[in-house]
Amino acid sequence: MDHATLLATKWLNPTKLAELVVSHGLQYKKGKFSTIEEELISTALEEYRIQRNMSVDALRDVIFAKGKKAREANSTFWSEITTSVPQRPIIAVYHHVRRTWHPLKRLGKWSAEEDAALRAAVVEYGQQWERVSEKVGRMSSDCRDRFRNHIQHRESRVFGPWTEEEEEDLTRIVRELTTDQGKNAENDIFWGVVSERMGNRRTRQQCRIKWTDALNKRVKNQGSKPRWSGQDAYILVQKIASLKISHDSEIDWKLIADSDWNLWSAHQLQRRWFRMKKGVKNGETMPYPELIVILKEKKSLPLASTIARQQAGNRLLKSKETISENEDEDEISEVEQGLATAANVIAGHVAQGAKPFARIVRNDDNESEEEDEDEE
Repeated sequence: MDHATLLATKWLNPTKLAELVVSHGLQYKKGKFSTIEEELISTALEEYRIQRNMSVDALRDVIFAKGKKAREANSTFWSEITTSVPQRPIIAVYHHVRRTWHPLKRLGKWSAEEDAALRAAVVEYGQQWERVSEKVGRMSSDCRDRFRNHIQHRESRVFGPWTEEEEEDLTRIVRELTTDQGKNAENDIFWGVVSERMGNRRTRQQCRIKWTDALNKRVKNQGSKPRWSGQDAYILVQKIASLKISHDSEIDWKLIADSDWNLWSAHQLQRRWFRMKKGVKNGETMPYPELIVILKEKKSLPLASTIARQQAGNRLLKSKETISENEDEDEISEVEQGLATAANVIAGHVAQGAKPFARIVRNDDNESEEEDEDEE
């Protein structure tokens, strides 16, 4: 069975998908659905409805059929919709469509009464989020995330700036759970376990953000906090320009970094991109190809004279003709050599490009994760 058929027909949880990545080289896409993917799914749903002469309400009944048995009975429906977005597992499409069509998907801030109802429902049903959802009147994924990130262990929760001791604890725990076991310190982390090892003083969400946006890059940079540079902006633009996409919503940010250019998390690269995009007049609305052309020009590799001046600080760099016999030319020649080396390294980064699909088993860029929901 080819990978596309496997993903569209087998209801595989994240653990099983991870096993197949290792044992069979399974490649699949994970994370936020792009605008184009959402359009493809909407088209597939509408075509399914029209071909069967169904009403919108009848289609909604199929989408929200309750329980595992009902879901399995409608496997043909879910397989057909999943084939519209290759490389997406059927379980991910199932949860995405149900979230998109859910009548309770936008209810705003949680109230104290809803929090109390959520606590009571979890006591009654445990983490069977579909049943909790019915009791609380919120989407199952919202109930799950609200409980895990804001309700659970609230009495021991710490808010505000992290102490140096907390940062050291988090770094040690992440290393023990990943690199010390030969795992990846960016993708192979279960933040619920990390939070427990932190004594539940910090939520899984707090631990994830602190690690990915601060500590991870500091560890990679030998203890120093790295600064975003013009070279970083150049590499990011060139890498994105090399992707075969028609809109930046299709970017899988986890695949942008490579083994040599990896100080920045996927979340940080995404923020940097949108910041650069915002800096272009009408950048939010102009066609993607036009935006790329402008940013490639705007974020081009700095001139040698500019970089030399930055490296030399406030020292005035003189041209070769104006250097006296007593002045040392080695400093300037070293700068020139360094520029050549830097240019070659950057070219190497960009040439590597980005693979079209991820071999990832966790999605930690969004608070709401693609997880199996407990059902009857």
